[in-house]
Amino acid sequence: MKRLRILAVMHDVLVPPDDISGHDLATVDWKMEFDVTITLKDMGHEVVCLGVDNKLDVLREKIRDWKPHIVLNMVEDFYNIATFDVNFVSYLELLRVPYTGCNPRGLHLGRDKALSKKVLAYHGVPVPQFDVFPQGRRARVRADFPYPAIVKAQVKEASAGISQASIVDTDEKLIERVDFMHHQIGGDAVAEQYIEGRELYIGVLGNKRLRVFPIWEMRFENWPEGTPKIATGSVKFSTKYQKLRGIKTGRAADIPKALARRIQRACAEAYRALDLSGYARIDVRLQEDGQFFVLEANPNPQLAFGEDFAESAEYDGLSYEELLQKIINLGLSYEPGHRT
Repeated sequence: MKRLRILAVMHDVLVPPDDISGHDLATVDWKMEFDVTITLKDMGHEVVCLGVDNKLDVLREKIRDWKPHIVLNMVEDFYNIATFDVNFVSYLELLRVPYTGCNPRGLHLGRDKALSKKVLAYHGVPVPQFDVFPQGRRARVRADFPYPAIVKAQVKEASAGISQASIVDTDEKLIERVDFMHHQIGGDAVAEQYIEGRELYIGVLGNKRLRVFPIWEMRFENWPEGTPKIATGSVKFSTKYQKLRGIKTGRAADIPKALARRIQRACAEAYRALDLSGYARIDVRLQEDGQFFVLEANPNPQLAFGEDFAESAEYDGLSYEELLQKIINLGLSYEPGHRT
């Protein structure tokens, strides 16, 4: 394996400290950044961490002076604007430097919960019915809107604004929740048909040739009866709440093989339709009758050791080291405007 100069770019507050003593590595905010960079160093690569702090001149100068073989991109927004990650990756392309993860077009399509569903529906990928409620306009609900529904931010991630109150069953509640999203979270809102069923995650790796990982599932083992099983912020990020409610993730082992193949095939179709590259996680809901719906795509998902993407890759035969190396290789081989 060739020893590479890897410039690991991340938010400045997430740069791992040189001395990690006294830190609980299972709960620190910079766990992913630490896991990825320390593993690559242990593999023999030369890795330098760079916190960008919304300053492109620091990035440009480091690339010019150090001449990395590749930029390991772990930036999720810029100027605290989620959609600016597209601009950041476009800047890397303008600098003509290879980078890991998704390309700008895929980021733009994948991050937008409304636009992505339109593209997927056109390609025959099953998605929930939905409607968009732009900020600054009075919310109007069409007569045939399907209830129950769940209200989300159109472009924000990490379950921003998602709570049990996000599930609505009347026009009045929908308009009230849309107003909350507009004023408290910011940006346009999307209301989509709520799919009662199992919460599935499918990792996909590749540019043109794709590798689809085994289906992973979020389980709600101690959940209040009659309460919708949705991935709120507490469900995703609070270890205390996860223990209280028995929130666990693992392989969805009891899905019939034929159905599992259809789900994985649909996720690969979604990946291609949205022009994703590098790696992504596709979120799916599976009903009791076997019907499933693709909810959204997540380019550049969590890469920390022990998280869903890495765990599903390991179950598929890829160690954490091998997964990171493949992501690096995909970045080195990707050419903007071409699939390789």
